[in-house]
Amino acid sequence: MSDAAQPTAAEVRAAAEAVKTALDRHLAAVERRTGEDDPAVYEAFNELAAAAEVYDELLYDRYDEVTPFEIPGAEDSLPPYTGPEEPNALSVLIRRDYAVAEPQRLLAQAQRIEAADDEAGESAGTVHGALGILFGEFEPDEIASRHKEFGLEEGDSTLWVLAADEPAEPGEWLETPFEQADPQRVVCRFDVSAVFDDLDEDEDDEDDPDDGAEDLTTDLEDLDDLEDEDLDGDLEPLDADRR
Repeated sequence: MSDAAQPTAAEVRAAAEAVKTALDRHLAAVERRTGEDDPAVYEAFNELAAAAEVYDELLYDRYDEVTPFEIPGAEDSLPPYTGPEEPNALSVLIRRDYAVAEPQRLLAQAQRIEAADDEAGESAGTVHGALGILFGEFEPDEIASRHKEFGLEEGDSTLWVLAADEPAEPGEWLETPFEQADPQRVVCRFDVSAVFDDLDEDEDDEDDPDDGAEDLTTDLEDLDDLEDEDLDGDLEPLDADRR
């Protein structure tokens, strides 16, 4: 970054003051929270995250320094909730990704289903046809719990619960079911991803109990040698006394 584009010291100071103000607001919201999912706390959290991110960037640009804070990115948090306080309806949006890990197993399962259905067509010979049979026969939750039986491998999944003012009219959104998914109306969200497992494994590796195994083995070997030497020294006078 050029010197001309660098923020001024006053701008960095103002950003720091904004973080302090956001901290006070967040604490006040937490102290006044009315429940586990209090929207005021959520909004204060997002304001604090945004203020901290601005300060972090200005501090780095001006002084080449960073903060110890981990600032959530846009993909890590939802915008402040702006939906109704008392929703009269809700929509549940679910996405589950799978890889077709064992096509032959998938085809075999579809053929069994097709063989049991007298009115079924002959569509179990292709992967896309087998998938149509599978998802037509079983509920998505059952497929999720039995995915290995069907030759599928789980990928990422997410579930969003969105608040609505009124229930939708029948057939209103069927052509574009996910087009009106407003992130600001998400009441709660649950994500499952291998990314989280990788992060947990990295943390576990830092505290790997096997790190000291070699040293422990060496210590035990030294202890065995020491015990052997001590026993040899103690047995001689004992045998002499017995004579």
